[in-house]
Amino acid sequence: MRRQIWTDRAIKQYTKPMRRVMLVLLGIVSATICGPAFAELPIGAQAPAFRAQGALAGRPFAFDLQAALRRGPVVLYFFPKAFTPGCTLEARAFAEASDEFRAAGATIVGMSNDALPALLKFSVAECRNRFAVASATRGIVKAYDVDLRVGGISTGLTKRTSYVIARRGRIVMVHSDMSHAEHVRLTLAAVQALRSK
Repeated sequence: MRRQIWTDRAIKQYTKPMRRVMLVLLGIVSATICGPAFAELPIGAQAPAFRAQGALAGRPFAFDLQAALRRGPVVLYFFPKAFTPGCTLEARAFAEASDEFRAAGATIVGMSNDALPALLKFSVAECRNRFAVASATRGIVKAYDVDLRVGGISTGLTKRTSYVIARRGRIVMVHSDMSHAEHVRLTLAAVQALRSK
């Protein structure tokens, strides 16, 4: 009986600091299981204009959505955190398909709330110098509705959500899924469909 009381106290003592961590992990797991049941900007909405600091091929890079749209459609993909397994695989897949995106006239930019030093490294190691990654400010995260929340609490990460934005600034495709597997295929198909119109 005495041992059980100690165990209950120990559990209460050590679980308090871990609650937030457990909520984050639970949210990521449940988001993965539930698939694309996220709220995000709808198809047909005007994409919010923004400027962001980022990295391209290991160098600082300033990204301006309106300037990029003058050159063609933009694939704006949000990812939770640089150098995590799914984000690494997703970046490598976008890098491998970058010639196909370029042939369709599209610009790729990855967005997370990582600081610039991490993105400088990520742009070389995982993006393979093929496309830019930029730091999503709180304003950008809110405007694109990509705050990864668990139980109403922000985790400080972004949801894995990809947008294809046509030249006139309208969102033509949205895919929100914590699994990285389909983001490249679906966004590439969307930009190729725009090219054929």
